[in-house]
Amino acid sequence: MKILPTSSIIGRYLKLNSSLCFCDPNEVRKSEQELNNLRMKESGHVSLYIADFRSLMSIIGDWGERAYIHVYRRGLASRPLNQLASYPGNFDTLQELMDIILELATRYHKRQKEKGSHQEKKPPVTGSNSSSPPQDSYLRRPHHKKNKKGKHFQASKDKPHSALLNKDNKLMGSEKERRIKVGLCTYCGGKHPIEKCFKRPQNKPVSIRGFPSKQGKA
Repeated sequence: MKILPTSSIIGRYLKLNSSLCFCDPNEVRKSEQELNNLRMKESGHVSLYIADFRSLMSIIGDWGERAYIHVYRRGLASRPLNQLASYPGNFDTLQELMDIILELATRYHKRQKEKGSHQEKKPPVTGSNSSSPPQDSYLRRPHHKKNKKGKHFQASKDKPHSALLNKDNKLMGSEKERRIKVGLCTYCGGKHPIEKCFKRPQNKPVSIRGFPSKQGKA
């Protein structure tokens, strides 16, 4: 058994006596209550929670390592608690527990930052996920064919594409239903109702000169 020198014993006694004489009991009780009610915010930082916890510990004094560990874990937010549950390592002291929580928080925020930068570099979605269907955009593009002399001419855009027509030269039922569901013209595939389609012969405006006057009839 190691015997401490008299000066060391007196020094410890004076330190303990000083803390007992100058420590306000009301402040200690208040700090104990605050520590029991201390909770980390769900969106808060672990470092701030640790700082508040340490500050109250300095006023309270020695509760015992296990008691402080219990109170510290109870005040953690959901995310660090869930991370701690899957952590493979062990801890024996409050300081070890705080270091583990800080390490897990650092990993989490680093991963979130990496995910954010990855989404910024992600190319825009094209092709099948585009807002307009591929076949409709194809119908709205001018198509060129060759005549007998080998010259190019623009195909008429006033008629639906032949691939979507049935044997009666009418739009297939499935394609017609699809266009109605997505709000497209069942004649040309444009973003308007068929009643307002000026590519449809029935909807084209009639020239006044060529229209017979009703007043001329008996």
